[in-house]
Amino acid sequence: MQGKMKVAVMNGIGQMGFIERDIPTPGPDEVLVKLEYVGICGSDMHYYETGAIGNYVVKPPFVLGHEPGGRVVEVGANVHHLKVGDRVALEPGKTCGHCEFCRKGEYNLCPDVIFFATPPVDGVFQEYVAHEAALCFKLPDNVSTMEGALIEPLAVGFHAANQGGAHAGQTAVVLGAGCIGLVSMMALKAEGVSRVYVVDLMQKRLDKAVELGADGVINGREQDAVEAVMQLTGGRGCDLVIETSGTEICTRQAISMTRKGATIVLVGYSKSGEMTLPLSLALDKELTFKTVFRYRHIYPMAIDAVAAGKVNLKGIVTDIFDFDDIQNAMDRSVSDKNNIVKAVVRIAKDC
Repeated sequence: MQGKMKVAVMNGIGQMGFIERDIPTPGPDEVLVKLEYVGICGSDMHYYETGAIGNYVVKPPFVLGHEPGGRVVEVGANVHHLKVGDRVALEPGKTCGHCEFCRKGEYNLCPDVIFFATPPVDGVFQEYVAHEAALCFKLPDNVSTMEGALIEPLAVGFHAANQGGAHAGQTAVVLGAGCIGLVSMMALKAEGVSRVYVVDLMQKRLDKAVELGADGVINGREQDAVEAVMQLTGGRGCDLVIETSGTEICTRQAISMTRKGATIVLVGYSKSGEMTLPLSLALDKELTFKTVFRYRHIYPMAIDAVAAGKVNLKGIVTDIFDFDDIQNAMDRSVSDKNNIVKAVVRIAKDC
């Protein structure tokens, strides 16, 4: 397909604009996807606010966005499992395929991954993208491309649940009710965890957690979260905590609210990168700590869970912005976190 496409670029901190680029031509193992929805992730907002995440520094003009869903419009010569018209969710990271991590199946740890919207690699706030066909997953008829875009954060939630060994009979607590906290809660429920409680400071987010299936919520501004969990568990403590806020206080609370032998999964990134934790208590309890970096082998599972009605992805979306309104979309996502739980950008006007 020849022609030009509209691309939203970050021209500087807090500054969005548009440029035109050539529509990419897919290689023999790729497909060309017309993007319909792209989610706004916390990392997009962080780059937009500060220009960097750790050692990853934005050099404008830079394209944000790594949560895409769309429709195949062209197929490479070697691609046989997809056809024009298929609706797909795109896994955003292409790995090398031959390092020790890729060979072991732990491809999310590949040091040479090319990942959308991770500098210097551009993201997908644009009308078309050519992507590896093996990383484009066909959506069932009852799963929309907006839900397809949200498979990416849901994959993080399922990976967190898997890292924690989630199973029936457990009581779990999710700390933080932003997008990743909510999808983690839904992943835990989909994997059969018996009781899942969610802690946050924002009541609107807690209300959303209840709407999406949490067994109970704790407003940390009004209650002591540790005491509340102990009351809910009869003084035993919870079996599993998924910590998504990235704050020291919540991580300390996680250590205190767990039973002996429990597991804590750390998902949220600390702004400082460092924390002071009561490790003596963790040692006394013989706690297991797990961490999460993106995900691996999750997309098929996540798509099946949405198709089966086990996960309500549409329910986490609070705001949909048109592509032409990208500046407002980013500004509001950053400034109105009390009300915007998850925003998506509608790229295609006809979807």
